[in-house]
Formats: sequence, structure tokens, C-alpha cells
Amino acid sequence: MTNQEVKRKLTAILSADVKGYSRLMEENEIGTIRTLTVYREIIANFIQKHKGRVVDTPGDNLLAEFTSIVEAVQCAMEIQKELKLKNAELSENRRMEFRIGINLGDVIEEGERIYGDGVNIAARVQSLADGGGICISGTAFDQVENKLGLGYEYLGEQTVKNIGKPLRVYRVLRESVTLTPTEIIEQQIKFCTTSDGVRIAYCTAGKGHPLVKAANWLSHMEFYWVSPVTRHWPRDSSKHNLFVMYDGRGTGLSDWKAEDLSFEAWIHDLEAVVDSAGLDHFALMGMSAGGPISIAYTVRHPEKVSHLILYGAYARGWARIGLPQDKLEGMQALTKLIEIGWGKDNPAYRQIFTTMFVPEATTEYMRSFNDLQRMSTSPEIAAKYWVEIGNIDVLDLLPKVKVPTLVLHARNDKIVTFEAGRQVAALIPGARFVPLETKNHILLENEPAWLRFLTEIHRFIGIEDNRKND
Repeated sequence: MTNQEVKRKLTAILSADVKGYSRLMEENEIGTIRTLTVYREIIANFIQKHKGRVVDTPGDNLLAEFTSIVEAVQCAMEIQKELKLKNAELSENRRMEFRIGINLGDVIEEGERIYGDGVNIAARVQSLADGGGICISGTAFDQVENKLGLGYEYLGEQTVKNIGKPLRVYRVLRESVTLTPTEIIEQQIKFCTTSDGVRIAYCTAGKGHPLVKAANWLSHMEFYWVSPVTRHWPRDSSKHNLFVMYDGRGTGLSDWKAEDLSFEAWIHDLEAVVDSAGLDHFALMGMSAGGPISIAYTVRHPEKVSHLILYGAYARGWARIGLPQDKLEGMQALTKLIEIGWGKDNPAYRQIFTTMFVPEATTEYMRSFNDLQRMSTSPEIAAKYWVEIGNIDVLDLLPKVKVPTLVLHARNDKIVTFEAGRQVAALIPGARFVPLETKNHILLENEPAWLRFLTEIHRFIGIEDNRKND
């Protein structure tokens, strides 16, 4: 496969094998094969029930994938429960116990097969499970911890074969019996087509007054909902609203082969999503580069926007704000850095951006953000985005915004200066400005600034009033 032909995706991977398979075969080859055939059919039925698919079944191994990590863990629990009952019918020395490992990760897809570290990690996690047991990776645990009513035992960071970094591993406790998830807001992924023929992926979740998030530089809807760096944004935004977000052209699940990556085209993407979703009146949220997109859209379609929310936004890009020559050259040098290092397995290049976007993040969060960058788009497209972002200029549009506007900005933002946010608020008539005490350009769910952010938005768009009317 060439780099252009590689198709990557985020998926939940289940890997299973039989404990003591060689001993079973040595003692009774025919009986073992018969039992394995029956048990595989049971496993396959549960996988199908939970909307997964069997990818491969070499020897005593089984590899499956799921669109939902919650479904994958539920499936594993049901498999082990059923096989325990089946094993009770056999003599102790003929019992066949499966070890199951589950990971949420990036894979390469070729036809019906999947490859890559995501698969390898699932297999290594499986090797740490007991017979009849289940182990899950840290990325899987982060998503299911409070959703299934299960108990987990942290096994620490494990060093495993052919995986460069230690893995966080958790054992699902066997005495866990609750399989029904707590309330889960599922996203529905849809597609629409822009006026220039580009297919845009968008998703909806929740119910209530619509809240649309404009696309920004880094976007991958599947990963956005599960990454610890970003998952709280769609999760909390969809609790009281019909939340709509999309991947901009050239990113995520949208078409990567779009020729036009201009700021004007980004506005057309938003228009196409709004029209496809059938939204007549909605709140619009613009974060970072999504800010100027939202500003331009609001000026063009004021009758559609009930509230405008801007976070980490700016009116002029880095190439338009009169930077000193040395700083301007530094920003331009980042373009070359993106082209060279964005798609490499070594995250050192992407780490430069990660420390700018989320300087207060933990190591695990930084790894997740590194992955988001690589999965969102190609090095070439990321570089074109960076240049186009630098040339944005909507300063003259700010006084033309005629809808209620809330502007929030991190006081110590390393990506967009606090002054840039203050300027936006000062030039939009009647806009309210809320400083947030953080260094992070992307607010993390465990910091006080996130709670303040949610409180201000709820007050602004009247969440309590919506509840009363429901």
C-alpha cells in the first residue's frame, strides 16, 4: 500500500485466545476442535448482537472490531458469562477458557482486514488476562469507567512485547454483574455535500435547542467523542441541546481530496451542514479557527443564529497581526515542520503543537492529543490549513454581528493571545466577555475553567428555561 492508499480509523478491538490450548490439543485433538468450533459460534453470535464483526480466526485466536467500545466490553462480559455456563457441563480438564483483551485505538484498514498498533495492543492486553477473564487498555477504560456499572482493578503500566511505551491495563472484575449502561448519548453520523461537491461528515446527538459547533483545525468526530482531551465537549454540549458538529473538508471523516481549502470554503461547509440538518434557528459555537468561521456565517445569516458563542477565537490570523519578523518567521517555519513530521509514527514533531494547545495536560492526555493530530488529516492538508488560518481576517465583520454574543478566552492561552479575544469582544456590539483562568487552549474536563465555561454558556442560552419547557 502507498501512503495515499492507507485508510485509518478509530475502532474498538477485541482479541481473544484459549488458555492452555496446546495442552488441550495434545490430550484430545478432535474433542478440542469440536469444543472450539461450538464456542467460536457462541462468541460470533454475541459479537453480531453487539454490532461488531469477526475479522479473523487463526488457530485458537479470534479478532473482532466494534464501532462502540461500550458494546465491545458488554459483549466480552456476556461471552465469558455464557462460556462459564458451558464449561460447567465439561470435566475440569476439558474446559476451554478464553482470555479476552480489548483496546480502543487507531488501525489501518485494508479490505476486511485491520492492522497496526491498535490491534497489537489488544493482543498484548489479552495476554495479561486470566482464563475466563477480561483485560482492557487505558484508552478503553477511559471511555467505559462510569458507563457500565462494572468494577475494575488497575494493573499498572505494563511493558509488553513490540510496544514501545508501557500500557495502562485494567482487569474487569469477574464479580461485576451489571451489564446495562447508564444513560449514554449516542452520536448519529450523517453526510452532506457542499456546492462544490465535497462530502462533509457531521453528527447529531442529544435533544433540545440546537447547538452547532463550527469545525476548527483539528477534527475527527469519532476520536473527538472518546479522547480524554476532547470527549467532554460533545458529551456536555449534548446533555441539554441537540448538538451538531462536523469534520471540515480535508479532515476526519469528510473528504480529504477537496481542492479548495480556503476560508470561504470553510464557511460553505458550515452552510451545507446547517441546511442538511434542517436547522432554522440555533446557537452557534466557534472555537479557535471556528470562531472567525462562525462570525462570518452569523453576519451572512443573522436570522438563523439565536446565540453566538466564541471561545479562544480571533479576528485576524497570525500572518495578519503584524508580528515582529523573527516571530513571523517562527510561525512560517511551523508550516515546514508540519509537512515533515505530522504523519510520522514518532510524535516528537506533533508534541510541539500539543504543548502549545494543552500545556497543563498529563502525559496520557498529551499522547491522546498527539494521536488526534495524526488521525485528523494528512501532513499536506494540515500545512495548508495552518497557512490559511494565518491569513484569516474578519476584523471588519465584527461590528456587523447583530445577535447576542458571548466571548470566552483563556487568560494565558499559548495559541491565541488574550488580547485577541478581548478585541473580538470589544468590537462586537453588546458582546459579553468572560476571562477563564487557564493556560490551555483546549479546556480539559478536570480543570475549574471548564465548569466556569459550561456555567456561562448554560446561563447565556437559557438551559434551565429549556428544561422547564420540556
